[in-house]
Amino acid sequence: MIVDSYRFLPRSFRPIYENPEPHGSDQVWSPFEKRLSDSRIAILTSSGMYLEEAQEPFDLERERAEPTWGDPSFRVIPSPADGVGLAHLHISHDDILADPNIALPVDRLAELARNGIVGDVAPRHVSVMGFQGTSLDGWRDIAAPRIIDLLHEDEVDGLILAPV
Repeated sequence: MIVDSYRFLPRSFRPIYENPEPHGSDQVWSPFEKRLSDSRIAILTSSGMYLEEAQEPFDLERERAEPTWGDPSFRVIPSPADGVGLAHLHISHDDILADPNIALPVDRLAELARNGIVGDVAPRHVSVMGFQGTSLDGWRDIAAPRIIDLLHEDEVDGLILAPV
């Protein structure tokens, strides 16, 4: 199966991703040409998920003090993800804590791998705080390049974006 990267985008979004000139000269969206059944897939969630025993939560104190600011850092979440917490002021935590697959569907991805639909599940996934307020500079300049490096280290072919 070849994935049509644009299929589910609203028509009004397509020009933004197909011709990124107003936003810079780098391509921001590329076709997924590898067979999905031969691909290693990771997930990026915007839920503010972190490992309670091993990681610092996202910075909610600063967000409370500056409501238009969002923590631009990220957390690496292993697969499977056990002992997760959430640090995000703009979502309800109850359902996600009851079933983390709502925000980070690693169990569903593992099922797809077992059924041969995807080739492999990446050993690590990524969590960010989705609300970034008025500026993406910190996220774009610091977090994104490090996330890309991590995905390259894990030989990830595709990334599922799981917004919450």
